[in-house]
Amino acid sequence: MNTSNITNYKPKDFAELLGVSVKTLQRWDREGTLKANRTPTDRRYYTYNQYLQFKGIDTENDTRQVVIYARVSTRDQKDDLQNQVSFLRQFCNARGMIVDQCIEEYGSSLNYNRKKWNQLLDEVMEQKIKTIIVTHKDRFIRLGYDWFEKFCMKVNLTWLKSRASGRFRRQTKYRRIRL
Repeated sequence: MNTSNITNYKPKDFAELLGVSVKTLQRWDREGTLKANRTPTDRRYYTYNQYLQFKGIDTENDTRQVVIYARVSTRDQKDDLQNQVSFLRQFCNARGMIVDQCIEEYGSSLNYNRKKWNQLLDEVMEQKIKTIIVTHKDRFIRLGYDWFEKFCMKVNLTWLKSRASGRFRRQTKYRRIRL
C-alpha cells in the first residue's frame, strides 16, 4: 500500500495502518471509539488526521526536526553530493520549510551499516524527526523502500522526494560511464 499521498483511507487500508481488523474498526465506529466518516453512498472512510488523533500525535506543537539527507557512493562524487545539498536547500526554501539538519554521507545504498544513516534511523524511532527530504528514494534506501514507506507512516514521519531529481541521476550515470 503506497500511503505517501493518501488523505482518505478505505477501512481495509486504515485497519492495516493501525494494526487492527476491519471488524474492530466497525465495532469502534458503533461504540463511538473511532467514528468513521461516511460518503454520500454511506461507505465508511477515515482520514489521516483521524490517524494522528487516534495515535495521540499533536501536529500543532510538533518540535521534531526537518532533515535533508544527501548521499553518494564514492568520494569521487563530491561535486554531485554538493549539488544534491544545494538543490535540496533550494527545494526547502521554495516551500518555506526550515531545515534543522543536513546529513551528507558517502557510501553504497546497499550498505546498511552507514553511520549517519543509522543515527538518523535511531532518531526517527525516538520520534525526533518530522521530515526527511531526499532527491530520490535510492539516495536513502535502495532495497526495501515499500517497507520503509510503511514504517514512516507508523512513526508519523513525512518522506519527501524532490520531483526534479532526474538531473542527479543523469550526472551519476555519466560519472559511472567515464570511470
